[in-house]
Amino acid sequence: MWPGGNAGTIHNAIYGTTWTTAWGEIMNEITTIPSVEALKAQAKRLRSKLADDGQIIGHGQALEILARQMGYRDWNTLHAAAGNRRNDNPLFIGERVSGHYLGQHFVGEVIGLARQGAGDRMRVTIHFDEPVDVVTFDSFSAFRQRVSCTLNKDFTTTEKTSNGLPHMRLER
Repeated sequence: MWPGGNAGTIHNAIYGTTWTTAWGEIMNEITTIPSVEALKAQAKRLRSKLADDGQIIGHGQALEILARQMGYRDWNTLHAAAGNRRNDNPLFIGERVSGHYLGQHFVGEVIGLARQGAGDRMRVTIHFDEPVDVVTFDSFSAFRQRVSCTLNKDFTTTEKTSNGLPHMRLER
C-alpha cells in the first residue's frame, strides 16, 4: 500500500509529474508501452528516488505504482500489455551511454527519448557526467553537459562537422 492509504497524490519520480488518484481514476495518457526490461529499470529508479526522499518501498511496490501511473490496474496487467519482449527501441530513459559529441568523448545518461517518423530516427537528450568542451581552439571554450539531437538507427546524427564526422556517435 502506498504511504497514506489507497487514495492521495503520487509524485512520479520518473517523469517529474504528479497525479491525484483514487485508484481507478489515474490521470495519465501513455500511448507507447516500454519493454518489460525498461519498465523494471523505471521501477528501480522510482525506488531509488523515493529512498533518497526517505520513503523505502520494495521492488514489487515500485512495479505496482508504475503500473498505476501508466493507467493499468496492476503490474501483472501492465506486464501482459508490454509483453515479454525486448524493447524495439534500442535506447531507454535512464540508460548509461558513451560516445563522441563534436569530436569529444563523453559518458552520460539518456534523459529524454522520442521516436520520430516511422521509427528509424529518434530524438535523444543525453546528460553528460562531465561537461564536454565543444570548441577545438585553445584560447576559447564552450562547455555542454546536456545535449539533444536526432540519431539514426546506427546511433549517429545525419548532421556532420566540417571534417565529415557526425555531430554525435553513440558507442554500443
